[in-house]
Amino acid sequence: MEQSGTSTLLQGAVQDLASSVVSALRSGDHAHAVLPAGTEGEAGDVTLAAVRVLGADAMLPGTLLRTPPDPAQVAVFRKAVEAYPPRADAAPTVRWSHWAMARALRQADPSVTPERREEPDAGWLDGASWQFLTHQLAVLAPLALPGEDDAVTRAAGRRTVDVARGFVRAVRRRDWRQAAGAGRWLTLLPGVPETLGLRAGLEFVELMGGQDPQVALQLEAARLLARTGALV
Repeated sequence: MEQSGTSTLLQGAVQDLASSVVSALRSGDHAHAVLPAGTEGEAGDVTLAAVRVLGADAMLPGTLLRTPPDPAQVAVFRKAVEAYPPRADAAPTVRWSHWAMARALRQADPSVTPERREEPDAGWLDGASWQFLTHQLAVLAPLALPGEDDAVTRAAGRRTVDVARGFVRAVRRRDWRQAAGAGRWLTLLPGVPETLGLRAGLEFVELMGGQDPQVALQLEAARLLARTGALV
């Protein structure tokens, strides 16, 4: 029962945090507080865990809107990075998510200078089916940013058509989170088939699943990213 209650609290905290990110992205307000200030006690633990679940996207407003970081917000984000390092047996997506958070932290405030680690291995994506590739990229949607060059981004750039197929499949399966994450990648990937109708597809995802803050976050990110052009 206690574990179930904690899980419910965490899910709610993640949704609240995603809603705050969406509000900041839509308003363009650099003073908009995304991360809760308190990180002490049980409530603080839930806050840090929620930041870890959302990953680098917790800092997305500052990254995409290019606004000066709020030191208090950076401090909370740093605590989350430090509190949840990946275990030795962590899945590749967990390793990459943590790596992306460390990168976001350095970009938000270079004076923080967290330990700079080499990229995790991305070999698990080599030869992956288009279904599995799309699922993994949707999980790692926080890596879909303009001007970045990492192994996951390069893997996505080599398989645009497969990601497009995965996007369509996710829409048909009504998996709105996966569809939104894949759509975010597609706004940046080169060579997206015109027949995909990505813009209309993303509008449909918003209509059907946009009430979910985590879906709305990816869709709002996609709108902003679409203005930046394709990945190099």
